[in-house]
Amino acid sequence: MGCKISKSAPLEESTPYNSLHDRSALASDTPFSESEIESLHNLFQKLSDSVIKDGLIHKEELRLAIFKNVNERNLFLDRIFDLFDANKNGRIGFEEFVKTLSVFHPNTPKAVKIAHAFKLYDLRHTGFIEREELREMVLALLSESDLVLPDDVVKMIVDKTFDEADAKGDGKIDEEEWKAYVAQNPSLLKHMTIPYLIDMRLAFPSFVDSGVKSSDLKA
Repeated sequence: MGCKISKSAPLEESTPYNSLHDRSALASDTPFSESEIESLHNLFQKLSDSVIKDGLIHKEELRLAIFKNVNERNLFLDRIFDLFDANKNGRIGFEEFVKTLSVFHPNTPKAVKIAHAFKLYDLRHTGFIEREELREMVLALLSESDLVLPDDVVKMIVDKTFDEADAKGDGKIDEEEWKAYVAQNPSLLKHMTIPYLIDMRLAFPSFVDSGVKSSDLKA
């Protein structure tokens, strides 16, 4: 964009949001319209100033947006944050915010959702999903739903998944095996869609309509 970017400053932190240029560019790269991009920018500004007022979204602020509590810890939330934080600097810029949120849009192709779901489960970034990674994510997803299952039931879920998904029998699930498994079990993509993103008037209404209340910031 013609700006000189220092090595220590990532693009989204160095380049201010330009309502005309950036809105058009992001709309062309995502399922969001230009007016929805503008709404997302308003949302981003409120989220990014809800805990730490630096114009970027930190993990505490994403926790507040999702769980309404800055202290709620969850592996699934951590993995979502990692997806948003594309440049891995511990903060989310506006472009990262929009492009990652677009993955969860109902109109995003299934292939994109499958690929990002694989990244969520690949906790150690090895290019494979291993048994312990799957177990940790199953526990995190159960926790998110306020469900607690006995260890033997969790083990049964993991074992059954590997019996069906690990076609090569090498004790790990690669991307091709994952794609085939999800094709047979589409419910695995349920958490990869946020239905109300189809209508930005309904997305995060407590932030969009009235901003963050001080009571929301209490543990």
